[in-house]
Amino acid sequence: MLYRRFGKTNLLLSVFSLGTMRCLSSETIFRQTIEQAIYLGINHFETAKGYGHSERYLGQFLVQQSLICREKLYITTKLPPTPDPDQMDQWLDESLRCLQVDYLDCLAIHGINTWEHLRWLTQPNGCWTTLEKALDDGRVRHLGFSTHGSLDLILETIETDLFEFVNLHYYYFFQRNAPAIILAAQRNLGIFIISPGDKGGCLYTPPSRLRRLCEPFSPLELTYRFLLSDHRITTLSVGAANPKELACLPESDVVPLTLSEIEVFQRLETHIEITLGSDYCRQCYQCLPCPETINIPEALRLRNLAVAYDMIDFAKYRYKMFGNAAHWFPGNQCSYCNECGDCLPRCPEKLNIPKLLQDTHQRLQGLPRRRLWE
Repeated sequence: MLYRRFGKTNLLLSVFSLGTMRCLSSETIFRQTIEQAIYLGINHFETAKGYGHSERYLGQFLVQQSLICREKLYITTKLPPTPDPDQMDQWLDESLRCLQVDYLDCLAIHGINTWEHLRWLTQPNGCWTTLEKALDDGRVRHLGFSTHGSLDLILETIETDLFEFVNLHYYYFFQRNAPAIILAAQRNLGIFIISPGDKGGCLYTPPSRLRRLCEPFSPLELTYRFLLSDHRITTLSVGAANPKELACLPESDVVPLTLSEIEVFQRLETHIEITLGSDYCRQCYQCLPCPETINIPEALRLRNLAVAYDMIDFAKYRYKMFGNAAHWFPGNQCSYCNECGDCLPRCPEKLNIPKLLQDTHQRLQGLPRRRLWE
């Protein structure tokens, strides 16, 4: 296992971290998954107040394993933003009790997804007073944030210089947040990538077309290499549901992308351009805002992936969250488009956006989905 410095925290984290949202089918499965992760050299475990029994299970594991040195394992938990400093203080103490620890190596504000969330932290007498107190009294050693928000919001939050790390969506198939990677690295923040195997494209079970395009590599192997070849990135979250799912972790490699890997990425780029032709949305985001609050670029990104790479299951999985996951995945489904044409003059590719939105909805509509932990 390779280890990297987590930005200004100076913690040396394994390049794979175990996210504990999915291994909750039983306490036995949870324990076995943690044990396998430790065996593989993973030393960073991420949980959250909202992840069911995760904090409690992890706490029970820690107190039962007398042979494992607490100081060699790094624990991150996440608490939601709130305008109430007393509420934040109560939640923090509850998490410490569930985890049965005296301190958290890292606390992340779970989802600075709206401008209001950021104001709750920075306004006078906001919950930042509680967080500062927790840093001073040693209950929390390092503070960061996770985000599903807009790029502008992410950049603004990094520029506050309040945080030491960021949990970020950034993958080969979603590079919108590349400027946030640049800024976070410039500010010496640790960079934690959220669930690349799942949110990065459901790559544990890739479609056959994508597998063929990625040969001789697997799509999951390539996405790990795309991320870990970037030395600005510290660690990738692996949300294993059981110990067997950890078997797909590749050996950590520090080398830059090989010529063979670069050729595959070029093949993927050529394929999507040829397949989509004049319907290719290049994610410039100039079509926003939409009067009907449709997240046009994200909807058309999902269409891109479904049409070009046959990533239909992933596209449906994400598309069905529109209108059902609030600020975690904002925007209405494409059926809300009334063909007002407001977006058309702003599109540099001259796409017929209303027609593409209609096509997207026809391809991807289905039963609504919420976030897993909800």
